[in-house]
Amino acid sequence: MSTRPEVGLVIVGDEILSGKRTDKHMPKVIELLAARGLQLGWADYVGDDPDRITTTLRRAFDSGQLVFSCGGIGATPDDHTRQCAARALGVPLELHPEAEALIRERMQDVAREQGVAYEPERHDNVHRLNMGVFPQGARIIPNPYNKIPGFSVGDVHFVPGFPVMAWPMIEWVLDTHYAHLFRRGAYVERSVIVFGSMEAALTPLMQRIEGDHPGVKVFSLPSVDHPQYGRHIDLGVKGDPRSVEPAYAALVAGLRSLGSKLGPELVR
Repeated sequence: MSTRPEVGLVIVGDEILSGKRTDKHMPKVIELLAARGLQLGWADYVGDDPDRITTTLRRAFDSGQLVFSCGGIGATPDDHTRQCAARALGVPLELHPEAEALIRERMQDVAREQGVAYEPERHDNVHRLNMGVFPQGARIIPNPYNKIPGFSVGDVHFVPGFPVMAWPMIEWVLDTHYAHLFRRGAYVERSVIVFGSMEAALTPLMQRIEGDHPGVKVFSLPSVDHPQYGRHIDLGVKGDPRSVEPAYAALVAGLRSLGSKLGPELVR
């Protein structure tokens, strides 16, 4: 990947959609990307349905974008992500040799911790090797927490659902494979609190700002019950700092010409 990518996120698991667990991945991924001058472009939530997961992953592979998928890569009956990734790619599954070595190493570590003999042919140990069965051609993602790896195919990267594992693995992928795309300090948002105005009345101004300043996006975040500002619109522009400054100045000038009541200015 040689150009700045749009980044996608796939969250897999019935527990998120049922409300049993609250997704923590998306805010963290946004944070990790922002620290590197990147942005999340889209996110998909999908339950533990193999057909839906396969469709979602096929779209991710076909996008040519940088995508992280969290969850469903274990070896229990409700884990389908590895199999669905292979289906989406049209390739077979196979035991990855590096993953096998790491999983066996982890099993030996656990045996030593428990003070028992390591039995490689014991049924449960053989079953654990399924966690290293990936789509043919996959590359591993090291797991610093317990050595059980994730995997990558192209620019789509698969990590566990556990945040303690997933987040450092996502950071490793970003810093190892995409550092050349980082643009720290190259993105800014500037906005102003606008009181007593309707979005519809401000839309022509927003359209004019985007038309006059290519590469800058205008955003409008209305609120009716903000604890500090009450009813207001957080209106601003975002993008490269060199483009944002003149666009923001034009936005404020336009608001003043409309007689809008302006409050505090915000920089993010």
